[in-house]
Parts: sequence; C-alpha cells; structure tokens
Amino acid sequence: MEIITKTLELDKLRQTAANIFGNLVKAVVDIDREIIAVDAELHSDLEALLLENGSKQKSLWGINLYPDIPGEGFIEFDSVINMRPSQGNRSRGVDDKGIRKKIVDVVAKWIK
Repeated sequence: MEIITKTLELDKLRQTAANIFGNLVKAVVDIDREIIAVDAELHSDLEALLLENGSKQKSLWGINLYPDIPGEGFIEFDSVINMRPSQGNRSRGVDDKGIRKKIVDVVAKWIK
C-alpha cells in the first residue's frame, strides 16, 4: 500500500495490477487533498491508510483502475466504502457527477 506522492506511470500501475488481481488496482481517492492511495486487496485498507495520514472520511472514495483499458473504462466507480446514505450516496458507485469529476481529475493528476 502506498500514497502516491509523485506521478505514477501507467507501466508501473500495470505491474501493481499483476501483483494482486491481474488486471486491476484498487485505489482510494481523497478529493479534498487531491491524493490517491493504491495497491491493497481491500479499499478499506487504503481508506484506513489515508485516515491515518490526515484525510477525512467524507472525502474518500473507492475506485478500481484498469491500466489496460483506455478512456472511460480506465476508472470503475465501485467500492463498498462508497455506500454512504448520510452523504446521499446509496450505492457502491459514486452517484454525484461532481464528485466523479473530481475523482477523474485527481487520477489524471497523478497517473500518466
């Protein structure tokens, strides 16, 4: 598990995917601090890492990254940690289009 602190090349992301799931990397994005944690079996482990490092629960969203799928298929908005009825998110996805855009922007900032 790691918090991305410098640009992550797509080839490195592919290697990370091969180590656990083969074709995907689980990630958690802090949309307020604009950081990403990657490389764990569970989104909840990445969530805990970010919380320990100063993130706030309301800002954390779980995604899956598919390094071999270009375009919109690269990011999958699906994680149990996203189920937050108190924030108006009643699914494993990310229902708010504005939050999804922030997630996409943060991913684009760090993964090239």
